[in-house]
Amino acid sequence: MTQFTIYPKSSLALQKLSFSHKVIAIIASKIAHYLRKHRTVLLPALFILILIPAGHFYLFLHGATGNGSRVELVELGKGRSLRTLAASLESRRIISSARLFTLYARIRGADSRVKAGVYQFSDGMRPGQILDKMIAGDVYQRLFALPEGYSTYQAAEILEKKGIFKKEEFLGACSDANLLAELKINAKSAEGYLCPGSYNILPGKTPQDVVREMALRQREILESRLKPQSGKGLTAREILTLASMVEKEAVLPAEKPLIAAVFQNRLGKRMRLQSDPTALYGVRAFTGGKVTHEDISRQTPYNTYLIAGLPPGPIGNPGADSIDAVLNHPAVPYLYFVARGDGSHQFSSDLVAHNQAVQKYLKNPGASPGEGR
Repeated sequence: MTQFTIYPKSSLALQKLSFSHKVIAIIASKIAHYLRKHRTVLLPALFILILIPAGHFYLFLHGATGNGSRVELVELGKGRSLRTLAASLESRRIISSARLFTLYARIRGADSRVKAGVYQFSDGMRPGQILDKMIAGDVYQRLFALPEGYSTYQAAEILEKKGIFKKEEFLGACSDANLLAELKINAKSAEGYLCPGSYNILPGKTPQDVVREMALRQREILESRLKPQSGKGLTAREILTLASMVEKEAVLPAEKPLIAAVFQNRLGKRMRLQSDPTALYGVRAFTGGKVTHEDISRQTPYNTYLIAGLPPGPIGNPGADSIDAVLNHPAVPYLYFVARGDGSHQFSSDLVAHNQAVQKYLKNPGASPGEGR
């Protein structure tokens, strides 16, 4: 009698598999059987194994390593991986785990969206806040703004008040002979060669670095203006010197070309420039208003009430519009101007008209020459 062996369907399916696949299928079957048999013990264990890392990750995301008292500056440079930055943050105790921070960034797809730069973080920030800051490119800024016309002395005072550099350090950089030679500034100081504007002074920058950046920006402005110009026969230093005087005298930007014209007309006639700010340069800050007889009688190399022609150098750092005014002033006959008291000036072509303007606007018959040109 012929006997037949009946295999279950799973066994028939198993026969159709290759040897390696059969081995895998048998092992998987035994594992499944083991798990079913011991599920009352294994399921809680698996639950704990999953819960503990998840809980750790949750605490990492919603906690901070400190109270915000620790503040660090960290640079994410171009080509520097987020993993490297995370390691730096961990070593500085800003985050508790570089591995979890990198994982979090990858989950958010942020590892390719962070922006290079220098960032300021504290140990009171959560990982999400740190990552958001880098995605937004909210880089650390230590801004310094040099107003138009301010001197190097005033710039040094601002920098010291902001806690960026000591006043003496910045002034030392402005008179650094090697730096001046590198910048091709043929003078004893960078006065006039520094471009007014805003600067972000990042950690590690020296006073020399800042002076270099400001001087190169001013040179770029000056050279761009000189390309289509002949310079009206003036050297770059003379242009900056005149522009610095215009900057100090003018209140209204629209009057800068007229003031520049007055100075150049007086130079053409060999008249003394009699500019109030030059009498005060190196003595005290010029803030407008009256200049005393004592001021205009003080012997200094810059006092254009006592010297002929231009002072030996700029008396401040002029902006682009004052440079433009020197190079592109209108052809007007004015030789004098006096303040009207509202920020504007009265311009005159002869001394009689000028004296009448002085009487009208200054209302003081004994007004000093410093109250009008």
